[in-house]
Amino acid sequence: MPKSIFLCPVCGSQLASFEQGLSCPKGHRFDRSSAGYVHLLPANKKHSKLPGDDKTMCTARNRFLSQGFYAPLLALLQKLACETGFSGMQILDSGCGEGYYTVGIYQKLTEQYSNIHVAGIDISKFALKYAAKRLPQAEFAVASCYHLPLTNNSVDLIVNCFSPMAQQEFSRVLKKGGTLLYVVPAPLHLWEMKEILYPTPYQNKRQQIAYDGFTLQKVETVSQTIHLTSSQQIQDLFQMTPYCWKTSQEGKEKLFEREQLDLQIEFDVHIFQKTSDFV
Repeated sequence: MPKSIFLCPVCGSQLASFEQGLSCPKGHRFDRSSAGYVHLLPANKKHSKLPGDDKTMCTARNRFLSQGFYAPLLALLQKLACETGFSGMQILDSGCGEGYYTVGIYQKLTEQYSNIHVAGIDISKFALKYAAKRLPQAEFAVASCYHLPLTNNSVDLIVNCFSPMAQQEFSRVLKKGGTLLYVVPAPLHLWEMKEILYPTPYQNKRQQIAYDGFTLQKVETVSQTIHLTSSQQIQDLFQMTPYCWKTSQEGKEKLFEREQLDLQIEFDVHIFQKTSDFV
């Protein structure tokens, strides 16, 4: 049976792929869902019955991203991935969500290089239903970034868009010399939406934090004005942001009255290189 990039979350053995899913030499089996992902998050690591983003949020984000509004960010990630690319490289998309960036990076890399291996993890099974269908050539698993089911020094590139910075685990699984692309909202990201939602909006803080074992190579910023032309697009964007959980009903009603909205998207991509061996 072909080897999987993933390890067994029960015993830590290497998993292998078979028709119905993954299994390890000790007999632990993980069935593949009808969408194509496997569940590698042990019950004692779950913080709720259905962890991660719910079905409504994932549906909204998938619908929004599929329309290309965040294409400038994807294009930058594709460029950065190709700058470090080579045939046979292994890539992990941590917090991959619906797989929009995963599939875009994979497609661009395979234009130049062969034998590219991609895996994505997320704690939301609703998100992975989209991701696995988008890119059946990749491996997707329900898993936590704080307990990655991957062996030490096994990954050449980690992509992390708007997900937790699991420094210790990223350091453990990334090869020395490997690259981490860490995406965070820049100061003016979605500013015009925030002006509608809140009486006194504030810019996102721009911080550069040093991480042990990693060297910051550079930070690249991408920004663009996007034009939302329907209430559905506006609501989908709102639904996929943290503002969904912390906005008053009054603020939501003001936003949802809008039929169109021009607003700025702005992202900082931190490019790190792993410079020391994991201890």
